[in-house]
Order: sequence, then C-alpha cells, then structure tokens
Amino acid sequence: MSLRESLPQVKTELPGPKAKAVLERRAAIVPAAISTIYPLVIERAEGAMIEDPDGNVFLDWVGGVGVMNVGYSQPEVVEAVREQAGKFFHSMMNITANPRYIEFAEAIAKASPVKGDPVQVMLANSGAEADENAVKIARSATGRPNIIVFSGAFHGRTALTMTMTAKKAYSIGMGPFPDGVYRAEFPYLYRAPGGLDGDDAIAYYVNKLEEVFENASPPQHVAAIVFEPVQGEGGFVPAPLEWVKAVRAICDKHGILLVADEVQTGFARSGRLFSSDYYKEGGFPVDIVTFAKSVAGGLPLSGVICAKEVMDRVTKGTIGGTFNGNAVSCAAALAVLKKMQDEDYPAKALAIADTCMARFNAWKEKYPAIGDVRGLGAMMGVEYIKPEGGAAKTPNPELVGKIVAAAWKKGLILESAGTYGNVIRFLCPLCVTDAQLAAGLDIYEACIEESL
Repeated sequence: MSLRESLPQVKTELPGPKAKAVLERRAAIVPAAISTIYPLVIERAEGAMIEDPDGNVFLDWVGGVGVMNVGYSQPEVVEAVREQAGKFFHSMMNITANPRYIEFAEAIAKASPVKGDPVQVMLANSGAEADENAVKIARSATGRPNIIVFSGAFHGRTALTMTMTAKKAYSIGMGPFPDGVYRAEFPYLYRAPGGLDGDDAIAYYVNKLEEVFENASPPQHVAAIVFEPVQGEGGFVPAPLEWVKAVRAICDKHGILLVADEVQTGFARSGRLFSSDYYKEGGFPVDIVTFAKSVAGGLPLSGVICAKEVMDRVTKGTIGGTFNGNAVSCAAALAVLKKMQDEDYPAKALAIADTCMARFNAWKEKYPAIGDVRGLGAMMGVEYIKPEGGAAKTPNPELVGKIVAAAWKKGLILESAGTYGNVIRFLCPLCVTDAQLAAGLDIYEACIEESL
C-alpha cells in the first residue's frame, strides 16, 4: 500500500532514534523562539499522510496549518514545479514580465469573490505580506489612515500585522507598534455576553463595531475594516452571515473598504473556493480578499484581489517586491487551482464536514467537556470547557493538551487554537480518504476518553 493510501501506524517509541538525532540538530541550530508542538520529524509525505525517519506513519489534521488543502506531493503539482524549474526559477515582475504570474493572476481573477469588475491581482509571498499590502492598497485608494480589526484576530507577524493581531503573546516586547489600528469585538457567538443569541447577538456585535467610530476613529478616517471569515488562531470562530451583511452596509455608508483575510479560509476549505463566495452569493461581497497558505501546494505564494478601480488609485511603487509571484510558485498554484476545480475540492470539503460534524456533535452530547462545535465547511473547531464551569464556560486548555499529546502517540496530528488554547482545530488535507478520516475520528475519540 502506498503512503498516500496508508492508515496511521506507530512502530517505535516516539520520537524514534532517527527522529531524535534530527531533533538534537534542530535544538542546536534553530532558535528556541521558533517553538514546536511535537518532537516530530517529517521524512516524506503523500496525500494526508506523513512518515517520519523511523517509519512511523501519521494522519495529518493540521496540514502545515492550512497549507496542504490539496494534499502532500500531488503528482500534478510536482510535475508543474519540475517543468517550470527547467525553464527558469525567478524573474522580478518589475523588470521582466513573468508569464506564470500573469497566467495565475488571470485564472484566480476568474474565480474572484470580490465586489467590482474587472478585478486585478497582486502577488506576494506570505499571508502577512498579503494582509499588509491589502492595508496599503486600502489606505492609498481611500486616502485615509486608519483600519479596524477584531478581537481574536490573527493577521501575521510583521510590525503592522502583529499590531493587527489580537493575541499579544505573538508580539511581546515588539513595540512600539504602528498607529492607526483600532479593534472591535468579533461575533464569538458561543461566548456572547448575557447569553445573547440570534438577532440580539448580531445587533450587539454590530453596535460594538460602531462604538469604535465614537471611541477611536471617526468613520471618515477609516480606510478598511479587516476580518477573517473564520478566525483561525482565535478559535475557529465563523463570522455570521448576518453580521457580515451588516458590516458591508456600514462600509457602504461610510466609504470604507471591507477586507476578508482568506489566508487560512481560502482554497476550498470552506466548501467554496473562497469563503467570501458565500457573501457574493448573498449579495454583499467584500471589496478586497487576501489569500496564501494552500494556494501553491506548499510553496510560498500569496495575493490580494480587488477591483481594478481600487487598484488604479494605489500610488505607484508602494506595493510589490523582489520575489512576488515567483515563477515556480505560480506554476504550482496553477496546478493546484486546476486540480481543485477539476475534482471539485469544495464538494470534498463539504462531504468531510458532514462526516466530522455528525461525529463531533455526537461527542458534544456524550462528553460535557465539549462546550461548542462549529465551523465552515472543513474548517472546524471543537471547544473544550471544564464541566464544573457550567454557564461560565470555563476554558479547559489542560484537557486539550492531553488529547493532542495522546493523539500523536497513536498516529494522529492535532493542534490547538483559540484565545485560551482550548479549541482543537481541523485542517486535514481535503484529499483524505474515507478510511483515513474514519481512523482519525476513532483515534480522536479514544484520546478524549483516556484524557478525561
């Protein structure tokens, strides 16, 4: 059986002797500030499975934190990279026209979920770069200095995106921070104050946004409102459609650009190519979308999509960069996009979600430690609380830590998320087989049982 079709199998103690040797080298040369969750070494990977140097096989439900939606080592992507590498690796777009950049930009523009037509695409290398460039585009296009972001947000680790990121564990000692970034409360419905739900909860969170105009920045000075369709590090918290629609109306009223950070939510994960497709289908599309992570099957690439009318107002020379739209990365991205469209990866995500959510919700009824199950498509989170917490919904990161550690020992790679570290995220490659998914769910539940 090929690795691509394999099931989890742990043959040695973890880490095994060969992995230990690599980890010792890591400790000597890699800064400790680049932390690691597992003492795990990847030797090779295919589909949703990875193998370590000692022959242990793991099912990966993290996928490089949302990078491997199309799966590891997809032959079509590998061949596209090999073919482009034989022609040329790099050409700075400011100097010579790179056909792969143009081809990918044209292809992703056809699938654009943003407001306006025609659209244009700028490419960069990382999610943080895409988010920072989206802010620069919004500021330049509107002539306004300020932006609004949200509690629970994660947008990157550059100086600006670190400021935009809510969790300050990611920016300890990094100040002073850029000015002009203001924060509103994100609609975390499970933890809405006073038990608010439905329309009352949406109204509460819309009001909290509008309070920023009174307490921090008048709307005429706000260039953009930036949000994640599903918060990643914030705990896999989906933005309610009714709330997005209301925020769209606020932006229209005040001439503010609405930016969806789709770095983690894009490329079929949500059951659409972009989560923002849901907004477009509903008649309230965003103005700007940023993307990265899964776009190029593991190679560095990111981008910003918005209407040409917006891009045309951006000051020349303020966006761009040496490696932006690297030819090899763009070739990989073209192959990823074609595979996702040909094989209907959004439908794969919805099928996976149906299977997992049925199981997760059954666990919620069975285990009082599970407080909430939520997600959009195959971007799902299970939130754990202390049973004695009752209505307080006291976070239980200790239990999550036990489950994650136990799962690794059985061949399942999980990762926590959330402001309190009490959510287990699901970001498994969307090419996972039915047998692999079932095996992962069985391991996960067994680890819940033994960790309680």
